[in-house]
Amino acid sequence: MKKIGLSLVAAAAILFASCGGNSSKTAVSEEQQVAEKQGDAYTVDLASSKVDWKAFHKGGFAPRWGTLSLQSGELSVADGNVTAGDFVIDMKSLKVDSASVTEADKKASDLENHLKNPDFFDVEKFAQANFKITSVSDLDATAAKDAIEGANKTVSGNLTLRDSTLNISFPAKVTVTDQQVSVAAKFTVNRADWGIKFGTSEADPAEWMISKDIEIGIQVEAKK
Repeated sequence: MKKIGLSLVAAAAILFASCGGNSSKTAVSEEQQVAEKQGDAYTVDLASSKVDWKAFHKGGFAPRWGTLSLQSGELSVADGNVTAGDFVIDMKSLKVDSASVTEADKKASDLENHLKNPDFFDVEKFAQANFKITSVSDLDATAAKDAIEGANKTVSGNLTLRDSTLNISFPAKVTVTDQQVSVAAKFTVNRADWGIKFGTSEADPAEWMISKDIEIGIQVEAKK
């Protein structure tokens, strides 16, 4: 039987997101064809790239945050523009920042272990998540309202979590130079879209006490 007390703490922190700053609502659709790699290849610098997450109980209570590590990644650039790319996320690297767990009877390690078990990401079975770019286009001014400062592109790609793949689109700040590419973004996803549900139904307190919106933050640096 699932422990409701732990779930109200654990399930609040379901994915990678940034602490602070604006985040835009992510457009979600069916899986789409991955963009063909063309141009020069830029390899993601794993040491300087990061994925952060932040989430809440409903009502904005008990925020939890932490990090995930990229396992590999590559971006393609042609004529000064990112044309394609893919990233592999190491789900076993999921960390909970101890500063986000302030209750005396809670431990960051307990939350971390719970998020890794079959109730959530089941990292022993699904050790990797991945994101594969399907398109990169100029950002429409109307879409920049809640985007990260300096956002100039809309990035779309197939995000795979556990055994589910959906296409997401979000504003990003993309900077391309001769030797380096930087991609930064902050956006929000609905965990339930990927079937990540802890409660047995919508009426289950383990589910309705937990916000489905998860803030995500990425900072990727890639070098030629």
